[in-house]
Amino acid sequence: MKAAEAREMSVADLRDRIEVEKANLDTMKLNHTVTPMENTSKIAKTRRDIARMMTVLAQKEKQN
Repeated sequence: MKAAEAREMSVADLRDRIEVEKANLDTMKLNHTVTPMENTSKIAKTRRDIARMMTVLAQKEKQN
């Protein structure tokens, strides 16, 4: 997800999406521990997307 896409989302949608992505990240990490993934960059990409969304969320909350 790009920052521009995150900025278009509402605060509630961002919170929901962050929770979904965090759960997805936890699942990917667990699955990778059991059976190594071929493409481990997905974990890093998901982690960066979460951080990007959290940054946009913090910016939006600071404005209000």
